[in-house]
Amino acid sequence: MKSNSFLKNNALHMAWAISVVATLGSLYFSEIMDFTPCKLCWYQRILMYPLVLILGIAATRKDNKQVIYALPFSVWGMGISLYHYLMQKTSLFKEAASKCGIVACDQDYIDWLGFITIPLLAFTAFTLITVILGLLWVQMRKER
Repeated sequence: MKSNSFLKNNALHMAWAISVVATLGSLYFSEIMDFTPCKLCWYQRILMYPLVLILGIAATRKDNKQVIYALPFSVWGMGISLYHYLMQKTSLFKEAASKCGIVACDQDYIDWLGFITIPLLAFTAFTLITVILGLLWVQMRKER
């Protein structure tokens, strides 16, 4: 029961904090490091930035029902960032990467430890948000 109340009381704040860090990270890479985002990076931003507002307002109002509005953003973001990561690190989608736009989608601006790239960071953030919100949603359904 204690873990349920912890999740119920803190899930939106945790998910919001992750979305803020991800948003600030993407702005750091583009505005401070001067990395030009590719088309898929823009799609991921389009899905992450609204989460800062949706989850921030939901956390402030303690409105757990907003999970149904935030989850589609995080799930779609997971899919796009996974596709983007596979495009960078495998040969599966290499042909599509060069046709991505002004900046090729397989451009590795960062490559920490040989596998950590910007799309992997985005995938991690979207996944954490999805798991947290998914657990909260399951708990809310059990309480009905």
